[in-house]
Amino acid sequence: MDRVWLVVMGVSGCGKSSLGAALATALGLPLIEGDDHHPPANVQKMSHGIALTDADRAGWLATLGRALADSPQGAVLTCSALKRIYREQLRAAAPGLRFVFMAIERAESERRVAARAGAGEHMFPASLVANQFATLESPVGEPGVLAVDATLPLGQAVAQAMAWLASETK
Repeated sequence: MDRVWLVVMGVSGCGKSSLGAALATALGLPLIEGDDHHPPANVQKMSHGIALTDADRAGWLATLGRALADSPQGAVLTCSALKRIYREQLRAAAPGLRFVFMAIERAESERRVAARAGAGEHMFPASLVANQFATLESPVGEPGVLAVDATLPLGQAVAQAMAWLASETK
């Protein structure tokens, strides 16, 4: 397989981090966890239940684009990439960038986010899930995008993504 730059994307609670880590391992590539690159102001807003704006996300997306560009061997990035304009910004940083879209229903996303917020595992409260769904512009139909059912067992999602990548990089 040629070098791969891949974004595992979707709303909060869809399983981006789990699938991203598994794909990075399977591909032998570094994992760039998008949430780790939010500036403190963004983290503070989200932890207080305040949705991020395009302006809030601009610097974060630029940072993620640089991280992709600084990975000449390829990389797997986890990032919500909710709007097409965000995906285009990332594509400009890493030509040939592909996206795995973790498709999930709102109720399941809210359930997952509430469970991990209640366990103190994440900065993102369930109250922001509705905003993410309102912001989401589905990438289905864009070039270089695979939609994966976020409720699949992790192994099945990995196999589906790996088979797609193998066919895409021939």
